[in-house]
Amino acid sequence: MFSHVMIGSNDLERARTFYDSVLGTLGVPPARMDGHRMFYITPAGIFSVTTPINGQPATAGNGGTIGFAASSPEQVDAWHTAGVSAGGSSCEDPPGVREGSVGRLYLAYLRDPDGNKLCALHRL
Repeated sequence: MFSHVMIGSNDLERARTFYDSVLGTLGVPPARMDGHRMFYITPAGIFSVTTPINGQPATAGNGGTIGFAASSPEQVDAWHTAGVSAGGSSCEDPPGVREGSVGRLYLAYLRDPDGNKLCALHRL
């Protein structure tokens, strides 16, 4: 459905350190830099981070979450640990199993250094 997702950052080098670390746990290669943007390219789509081109500060969306697929609960845990170690902050409940209308999921949530809410998800 999506070709790419792009979010803003106020510090691209800080964001690169964070996303290279967390996405690396999911098998995603390091970012490709293009001036004021960086791209994480996979066969399933592209995740990108940019400094806003309008010159205004980047802000996190309220109510938005970007979810990343993980192949196992262990990969979700590694993603979460890498994110906290690289300057992110844990949010919501600790990583673990959630029961819901879409089945059993193993989830972890983080906020990146710019405040964007992220999730790693493995369907059990």
